[in-house]
Amino acid sequence: MSMIRDLRAVVRPSRVSLRKDSGPYDTTRDPATTSAVVDCAVYRDGRRLATDTPLNPQEAMRLVRRDGGFVWIGLHEPTEGEFAGIAREFGLHPLAVEDAVQAHQRPKLERYDDSLFTVFKTIHYLDHDRLTSTSEVVETGEVMCFTGRDFFITVRHGGQGSLRGLRHRLQDDPELLAKGPSAVLHAIADHVVDGYIAVADAVQDDIDEVETEVFSPGRKGTPRGTDAGRIYQLKREVLEFKRAVSPLLRPMQLLSERPMRLIDPDIQKYFRDVADHLARVQEQVVGFDELLNSILQANLAQASVAQNEDMRKITSWAAIIAVPTMVCGVYGMNFDHMPELHWRYGYPVIMGITVTICIGIHRTLKRNGWL
Repeated sequence: MSMIRDLRAVVRPSRVSLRKDSGPYDTTRDPATTSAVVDCAVYRDGRRLATDTPLNPQEAMRLVRRDGGFVWIGLHEPTEGEFAGIAREFGLHPLAVEDAVQAHQRPKLERYDDSLFTVFKTIHYLDHDRLTSTSEVVETGEVMCFTGRDFFITVRHGGQGSLRGLRHRLQDDPELLAKGPSAVLHAIADHVVDGYIAVADAVQDDIDEVETEVFSPGRKGTPRGTDAGRIYQLKREVLEFKRAVSPLLRPMQLLSERPMRLIDPDIQKYFRDVADHLARVQEQVVGFDELLNSILQANLAQASVAQNEDMRKITSWAAIIAVPTMVCGVYGMNFDHMPELHWRYGYPVIMGITVTICIGIHRTLKRNGWL
């Protein structure tokens, strides 16, 4: 059981938040590699079987059937033709094979005879200097896993979510890897959910930034608001995040609660930990969505208040200008009998009265907060 106690340390050696200074992922296979197979290895008693030349899936499976152990095959975006031979060799169900090749699947867990088919959505936080109305915040990929009694097959889609580092960490702990394919499935599930936690922390920073801009005071102490397009774009990215997290809750609950003959009982209890972390991330994402709704409504309300403020100022100045306009209109009608026209002090008196009335209106409007 000491090996199991070290499970978390093996599959989760460090949780590094995907901040804006994080480096790029090691995401794709070697450009010189023409095959979709990224890696193919046989594991016996938790140790990788050393071979003089790289194994192909058929050779690996023959070794497993002859001497025991299990084979772990990793593929990246295989075509239907590339995957057909592997599907026949391992007896994979045609529906699962179709999903694995076409991608764009919801996270799910399906049982087919002697294998489990699991789909994970991977999430990668995209660096950006400043959030704009066109910024992409998260990028999604997919990892499909076929778990059998003596084989484990991963099919990756997308430019991120490499499992190379995870494979190496598992190989450094033979006792854990000796538990078979279910240990690899748990490690991948934990790896994916840890990625969700890191992305959630980074998205939280973006939301905090937008929230600060919306509610921070601008000129004259009033909230300055922000571009509604930025908030809406961030809301769309959070929705993409939610589509990856929420459907995975049920598969993780099944893996942690329902006995399955392909899942080692010692490993199954650790799926509860993954399910718990996933539930917390799901709560965070739902909270993000609700908070962005509130921020968007507050921003629109501030825009409406700013427009009302502008209209009040325009109306106030129009009221002030109406006084001299009226006076000029009266004395511009060219009547013959207008006493003030021939009075020596008529002009300065009329101008003084006009200015006095304008000043009075200005002070009244300013005192009432219209100017």
